[in-house]
Amino acid sequence: MFFAPAVRTARFVPRSLDRSFERFVNDALVSGAQRSLNVEQDDTSWTLTLDVPGLSRDDLSIGIEASVVRIESKADAKRQFKAAYELPQEIDAATSEAKLENGVLSLKLGKLAPVRNVHSLTIN
Repeated sequence: MFFAPAVRTARFVPRSLDRSFERFVNDALVSGAQRSLNVEQDDTSWTLTLDVPGLSRDDLSIGIEASVVRIESKADAKRQFKAAYELPQEIDAATSEAKLENGVLSLKLGKLAPVRNVHSLTIN
């Protein structure tokens, strides 16, 4: 097998191809605990459910930035956990909530309605 590295520039390779490759590699190398992600969707929210055994509420930190939710354990936790999930639409942090029961973390993330800035012009 022959491997030849290729130089990528933004002009020739779109960013979506790089992200697709990153997701492929991450899925191939991800541990079994992170594979237990379940995602459900309705008109107003997403519900993410994942297993985080051995972690308590105080051990976890959840951050929301635009359409990305980041979940990670704090440095002094018994077990280390780190994951980030990108959703297709921005998340409304005000209507989102998290619940941890018996090692199962459930996130209900509200969808942020896109703001339409359409202005009409009068024809003279």
